[in-house]
Amino acid sequence: MAMAREIMSEKEENNLFYVCSLIEHVGRKTKNRRSNVVSAMDDRCIAHQLEYADMNHNLPFDRVSDELVAECGIKEGTYDTISGCRYPIPSETSIGRVYSTLIEETDKGDTGETLRKVFGSFISDEISDFANGVYCQNPSYLLESYKAGRLLK
Repeated sequence: MAMAREIMSEKEENNLFYVCSLIEHVGRKTKNRRSNVVSAMDDRCIAHQLEYADMNHNLPFDRVSDELVAECGIKEGTYDTISGCRYPIPSETSIGRVYSTLIEETDKGDTGETLRKVFGSFISDEISDFANGVYCQNPSYLLESYKAGRLLK
């Protein structure tokens, strides 16, 4: 029998959305795969970001991201999914919403661990490849693809 997923409170959903958007921002800013950004964040850091996101969103996004980059020692990378785009790229918050929706749908009670798994999976690079349009797909398609471990046809 499958265990029912606890419903997140509105505050938890908003905090998750903010943290996912922050990870996307840091990835773009430092030219890193989103999985590398999350790998640099230890469990304490992820828990802290999720807990205090409602307060951090009152601060400039660049300030919070600069603090995260410094705290986690995130170095400049070479993963650039923006400069070669021929079409307008989605906003960081649009991509943050894609991630937060997927995490909410797969979360079994440890949001930090689920965040780590989603960002560490193949789907993260697919979402970040703005030329392929995966980020525009229906959330149920993304969920089923994530569960299958590959993009479904």
